[in-house]
Amino acid sequence: MAEITVLGAGLGGTLMAYELAGQLRTEDNLSLISKGPVYQFYPSNPWVAIGWRRRKEIEIDLKPAMQRKNINFITVPAARVDPKTKSIQLTNGVKHGYDYLVVATGPELAFDEIPGLGPNGYTQSICETGHAETAFEMFERFCQNPGPVIIGAAPGTSCFGPAYEFALILDTELRKRKIRDQVPMTFVTPEPYIGHLGLDGVGDTKGLLESEFRNRHVKWITNARVTDVQPNVMAIEELNEDSSVKTTHELPFAYSMMMPAFRGVPAIFGIEGLVNARGFVLADSYQRNPTYPDVFSVGVCVAIPPVGKTPVPVGVPKTGYMIESMVAATAKNIGLLLRGCEPDVRPTWNAICLADFGDGGVAFVAQPQIPPRNVNWAAQGKWVHLAKVAFERYFLRKIRAGTSELFFERYLLKQLDIPKTHPPKVQ
Repeated sequence: MAEITVLGAGLGGTLMAYELAGQLRTEDNLSLISKGPVYQFYPSNPWVAIGWRRRKEIEIDLKPAMQRKNINFITVPAARVDPKTKSIQLTNGVKHGYDYLVVATGPELAFDEIPGLGPNGYTQSICETGHAETAFEMFERFCQNPGPVIIGAAPGTSCFGPAYEFALILDTELRKRKIRDQVPMTFVTPEPYIGHLGLDGVGDTKGLLESEFRNRHVKWITNARVTDVQPNVMAIEELNEDSSVKTTHELPFAYSMMMPAFRGVPAIFGIEGLVNARGFVLADSYQRNPTYPDVFSVGVCVAIPPVGKTPVPVGVPKTGYMIESMVAATAKNIGLLLRGCEPDVRPTWNAICLADFGDGGVAFVAQPQIPPRNVNWAAQGKWVHLAKVAFERYFLRKIRAGTSELFFERYLLKQLDIPKTHPPKVQ
């Protein structure tokens, strides 16, 4: 008998538990440790922040599905992982032992690295659904007295898609409310160019996103290092290619949403051999930790080096399809180990993204996500918005049912038939 434990019940952890359930022997036990019983569909957070979704619409109680699949669902946060003793100390004092561990914690949000950043400071966040609810409350207040808006990302950010989405969804909503003419908007990003996305672009994301910004009167500052945020003003250093300061900006704002940098969660941060200096889990080509071979990792918590040197640090995103490929490979590799074999399955690390702009959007496919690529494709149109709405409904229905399948591959690649030269039909 073996105890297999998944730490974290976000996108990667929930899918990981579902996939592992099909790989176990009859005598094995599977546990999922989460800080709470509720799954939140984070890709819908930009809609929550603008009032297009309510929190309850994108949340699912995981307990019924876990019970049906005979998964031991522990809704107590982890305080500390000890890979040497193969145990996890929970915040209630209980010690949980494991034979194999999959770390799927996601990140800690590093708002504290910039004074005044984040919901406890002067900018809003859409990284958590609770943050998005607060962002909507502040947006409603803002609409009573409109002014300048700053949207973007802090140095070291590795998740740029939501920032682009929110900027253009915000533009769409402001036009619906007929107050867009009262709102100067600036996009501030550490990326070396618009549409870099931490991936050195995908297809013509540079041209597509720059065109969207021009058409919607959004100005931008790239190679931007936010240094301080005070009430209604943001201090920014714009850097040259050699990382020297090109110019400084003090931008006024009445509303701002800035994506923070990520780092590893406290439960694993600083464990030598397990994580890097930022607290992200080190993994080989089989998602297995080189120092502790009984520990695997999937999702945002995985350490991936940047695609290249940039004047301001820019991280690599872990998109849903990429995470799914990590999950599928890890489940099969643990299944092999349980049967006395060595891991031999490598994840594809392909990327698919639907960036919704409220009344349109941009989709891209990168196979693999890190260049050079076999597929390097991007397209835009209203179909992207429709596709994301349809996928949200499909994904939540399957998570609620406890269905184990490759969501992104089955739905986005097959049903939407991406990539094609013509827009797919959304069902």
